[in-house]
Amino acid sequence: MKIIPTAKFERNYKKLSGSLKDKAEIALEIFKIDLSDSRLRVHKLHGRFVEYWAFTVSYDCRIIFRYGENNEIFLITIGDRKIYD
Repeated sequence: MKIIPTAKFERNYKKLSGSLKDKAEIALEIFKIDLSDSRLRVHKLHGRFVEYWAFTVSYDCRIIFRYGENNEIFLITIGDRKIYD
């Protein structure tokens, strides 16, 4: 599996606090090992985000991603629940 961060993901990641970046790194390591790890609470999104999935970094932080072809996963964005707006 190849995980590819988008430019938007990288911009939003840089805006996170240091402690939230640390939590995001831990969540991404868990994600790389086991996409279905229950600690991440991976879930399919709905509505205009129907092509996307999300997982939990912390209580108020999520990572939105989508599956690509050839075993790729694109990290779309990271942030609080406002990322769904």
